Amino acid sequence: MPLDTLARPQFSRRSLLRTSALFAGGAALSGLPFGRMAFAAHDVAEDWPNVAALADKYVGGRKVANLLLTFGWGQEDHAHTVGGGTLALGKPAPVDANSLFRIYSMSKPITGMATMILIDEGKLGLDQPVHEILPAFRDMRVLVDPEGPLDETVPANQPITIRMLLTHTAGLGYQIISKGPLQKAFNEQGLIGGRVSRMPIPGVEPVTPAPGLAVWADRLAELPLMYQPATKWSYSASIDLLGRVIEVVSGMEFEAFLKKRIFDPCGMTSTFMQVPASEAHRLTDNYGIIGSTPFPIDPGPSSVYLDKPEVAAGGGGLVSSPKDYDRFLRMLLGYGRLDGKFVMSEEAVRVGTSNLIPATVDLKGSWLEGEGHGAGGRSKGSSFGWGGAAGTLGAVDFDMKLRSCLWTQYMPSEAYPIRDEFLAAMEKDLAGMRSKKKAA
Repeated sequence: MPLDTLARPQFSRRSLLRTSALFAGGAALSGLPFGRMAFAAHDVAEDWPNVAALADKYVGGRKVANLLLTFGWGQEDHAHTVGGGTLALGKPAPVDANSLFRIYSMSKPITGMATMILIDEGKLGLDQPVHEILPAFRDMRVLVDPEGPLDETVPANQPITIRMLLTHTAGLGYQIISKGPLQKAFNEQGLIGGRVSRMPIPGVEPVTPAPGLAVWADRLAELPLMYQPATKWSYSASIDLLGRVIEVVSGMEFEAFLKKRIFDPCGMTSTFMQVPASEAHRLTDNYGIIGSTPFPIDPGPSSVYLDKPEVAAGGGGLVSSPKDYDRFLRMLLGYGRLDGKFVMSEEAVRVGTSNLIPATVDLKGSWLEGEGHGAGGRSKGSSFGWGGAAGTLGAVDFDMKLRSCLWTQYMPSEAYPIRDEFLAAMEKDLAGMRSKKKAA
């Protein structure tokens, strides 16, 4: 596996989007005894022997340092767990609900919901042209060939809207998706969407990030689009751009807005773009996988996430804990309400978790063919959620009243078939539960 793939924080979503583990799992989980009987968070491995065996296979086999799965029902104020491990291979400190993980693109639903708050308040319009907020995006050009020369373009046939940014249908490129001259331009302009390591990685040319989110957005506006707006679904830098939109509309720095409107109201005290030095002892190591061998590319005690980021990346910049992210999902499952208070309106959650892809978009051949996309996350049936480049997953199922997460730290996420195996393990455990119920 080329080492350069490790420098791309969300280098592939194909493995995430081709598996329905997190979403199809909702039906399997509905029969769990602890979902209705338990009153305190605890390990539920005995209810899920195959899921537990999966965690043990990877952790016990030292393929990963940790594999922790969390399940919460309705408005339970805690999540139950299966699996575990340690913060780092060969070290004794165990992971738990308060450990810190790089969530990468699981940041996107958070930024999406922050955008929905402003839409709900009338400060943004779902179909409002972005150039009304960021004038540099008024007269965009589109590449004749997405991999071709940057000077071979045609005019965009319509303006980019907030809806398009939320759903990756604006035609924007991405450092980890674009190819040819456009990808080179992303690197030269420092248009990165997340951080991997402070250590140099052999064979990877260092990229100097743009000096701040405002400059990042201005530089992005100077580059041509890959596709005409509202014609194709293409994973993009659009959620990062929404961070700048939020800054301009709210009059607050992006992370400050997240803290005031989402993190503090949700009681998310362990979600940061910069991990405080006092909390470094909770931060996991992140591993690169070459063959089947993990090696640390971002050790927790010296992590790049202990530094202040040059760009507050709403698409992939956050570190969070299982406890914190479960509270975010619990808020969504409560349609905006958490602990008896509204963090955002019910309508904002319902709209934000629905399929918002413009009707003119052709999904054939895309990673989302046959599915939908809401405000920063995949929308499929009654489920909404997304995953991260270091193996994490998080989602809610409104029909099952279930919130679920998978926590681990390795890159690339497709190095192991954990997500597919997770689904298979749940199906086996469900079959066992049904057999026991019939025999009882």
